[in-house]
This record gives sequence, structure tokens and C-alpha cells, in this order.
Amino acid sequence: MDIESAVRARYKNLEWALDERLRRLYAASEAKVLGHGGITLVQKATGVARGSIKQGLKELLFPQLAEAPGDDFGRRIRRIGGGRKVSVKDDAKLLAALESLVEPVTRGDPESPLRWTCKSLRQLESGLRSQGYVVSHTSIGGLLKKLGYSLQGNRKTLEGGDHPDRNAQFEFINARAEDAMRNGQPVISVDTKKKELVGQYKNGGKELRPKGEPEQVKVYDFVDKDLGRANPYGVYDIANNFGWVSVGTDHDTASFAVATIRRWWFGMGKELYPDARELVIMADGGGSNGSRLRLWKLELQALTNELGIPIRISHFPPGTSKWNKIEHRLFSHISMNWRGKPLVSHEAIVNLIAATTTRKGLKVRAELDSGQYPTGIKVTDKELETIRILREDFHGEWNYSIVPNGS
Repeated sequence: MDIESAVRARYKNLEWALDERLRRLYAASEAKVLGHGGITLVQKATGVARGSIKQGLKELLFPQLAEAPGDDFGRRIRRIGGGRKVSVKDDAKLLAALESLVEPVTRGDPESPLRWTCKSLRQLESGLRSQGYVVSHTSIGGLLKKLGYSLQGNRKTLEGGDHPDRNAQFEFINARAEDAMRNGQPVISVDTKKKELVGQYKNGGKELRPKGEPEQVKVYDFVDKDLGRANPYGVYDIANNFGWVSVGTDHDTASFAVATIRRWWFGMGKELYPDARELVIMADGGGSNGSRLRLWKLELQALTNELGIPIRISHFPPGTSKWNKIEHRLFSHISMNWRGKPLVSHEAIVNLIAATTTRKGLKVRAELDSGQYPTGIKVTDKELETIRILREDFHGEWNYSIVPNGS
């Protein structure tokens, strides 16, 4: 049980027997024992006002004043129902006005004065006063709680505009992948992981270390000119739960993406699928493996010529990259494995990726790719004509095959 919960529990046990004076003295006593921050914690736990707790602390500090003859300092006890009357009534008009400030668009008031401001309690107080309601910011906090509002952060759930054939594309991808795996053909999911700063920089998450000895990292995240960034591009073999990641030191381009697929094939895939008749690739619609990139298709043509088998590609619809299996079956586990560890060098990144495992048997191989992959390469119309691309009837811009030129 934490401190606040313990204070709350003790107060609840005695609340029935406490009058006004004893209530503030008890709260003040708890705050005094807790020291710095005690008033705030006790106020939250008991609901006793900060002013009352402070007065109680004065009484504890100078008890002789409370007992002085002819002086009623600290000894007055108001009758039940005494004290300043509450000026706020939970009437429908006030609640409606408050909600129109908190959620102006959904409450039909897009011209609200707080439409584009941070809605703090004091700003809400000012907004209500401008409409003729006299109410304190503390009372507003209570009203908001009654209305079911609380402080909340953003949550990533929106995926952008839905394409009308989004679900149909998912079904097409699943059918293609299941058919290939049923026939023993390789099916891989590919993507680029988030680029990482290389050096003694803060990395999200926590790891176990001796108490009081946190890992020392740089204060500012300026790119180290000598170390640069790391560009991890991954290949995930769905059927075998195997991963391959090339850690690039140059640019994340289509040439780098296809070079990683080539490395996977000759380093892992060829041995796993000696009788492969095709290679099925699932990829996002953008980035270095984008569905509209000419260079991506040209590089795949070179690869399929080298392998001697057709390559079938299916892209996920726009805004649905999180559905790509490599994201939650490989990349998420890599991020968990290196959480709280500064990525001090490219070699350290390679080792951390290669050490990633799961209870379900994930195995990962990683290699450093120090090759040069310049940006800005233009694929001419003449080069484009050399690509033997066969488009499917259903969204041929997303689903297509590239076959060897010699076949």
C-alpha cells in the first residue's frame, strides 16, 4: 500500500469521530510527519482543504496560543451546516456551459473561446465567468469529475483514411501467403525499422543496474558525425519465425532494401527453401519498398534474374503499416531487447539485434552493411521497360509479380 492510500485508510477509520478542529489537527499531524509535500498528499488523501491543514500546523506548532485565556484561536468549532455556503449548484445550464468549453466541437459550439487553447481549470473558470457563472477552479474540478472527465494523453489508434478495398486487400494478401506456405514456398515480410542514433545517447526504457548507478548518456541528441545513424532493414520469415536484419550505415533506399533481401536469401533463405519455385514478399506501400518506386522494381528485377524464380509482391493499403507482421513479430521484440541500453556503436546494435529471442522460438541474424546507397537515383523509361512485371487483376498497383528476363 502506498503512502497516500495508507493516509486515506487511517482517515476513513477515524472520520466519523472527528469534529472540525480534530479533523484539521489530524490532517496537519499526518502532513507534519510526511515533511516536504505532505500537505498536498494529505489534501488529496483526505479532502481536507490546504488552508485548514496549514492552520492545523500552526496549532501544532504553537499549542500554547490555542490555550491562552480569552483567545479562541483554534478552539472555535462551527455548528453542522455552518461556514461559507457553496455558491455553485449543479444546474443543467452550468454543466452544459462547462461541457461546451471542454468539448466545443462535439457540444455544437465550434466558435468556443477555448477551441484552440489548453483547457486548464483556471482557463475554464475564466471562460465560465465570461458567461456570467461565478465558480472557482477547484469547484470546476469537482464538476468535471462528476461529468466523467479526467486528464488523458493521446493514443495512437487512427490509421488515416480507409481505402474502400482495404479489407479486400488484406484478404488477398492472406490468401496469397497461405497458399504459398501450404506449398512450402517462402513468404517474407519486409520493412525498415526506425532509424537510430549511434553513440552514447539515451534509449527509451529501463534495465536492471546497481542502485544509484544509471548508465551515463549525452544530454543532447545531436548526430555524431563519425558514427552517424543506423538504418535497420528487416526480413521476417513467417513460416519459420526467423528474422534477418541488415544494419546499414548509409541511406535507406530501395537498393538497400533489395540488397537486404538478397543477403537474407543467400545467408538463410536458400538453405531453408532449397526447392523454392517463387518468393512471396509482403511490404508497406511507402518508404524504400514503396509500391510506386521505380527503383524498387528495377532492383527486384535484378534479384529475380539472379535467383531464377519469380518474385510476387503484395503491398499493404495506405495507413496500415502496423498490420505488417514484421512490426509485431520482429521489430517490437528487438526494441524490448535493447531498451535502456545506449546504442554505442553499429557493432553493438548488430549484437543486440542478433541476441533477440522469444518464448515462441524467434531467431534473428544480423549483419552490418557498410555499403554505399546514394539517394536521388532516377530510373529512366528505357530501364523501366526492361522490368518484366505482371500485374494482378485486383489492384495491380499493389499486387504484382516480377519474373526473370530469361524465362
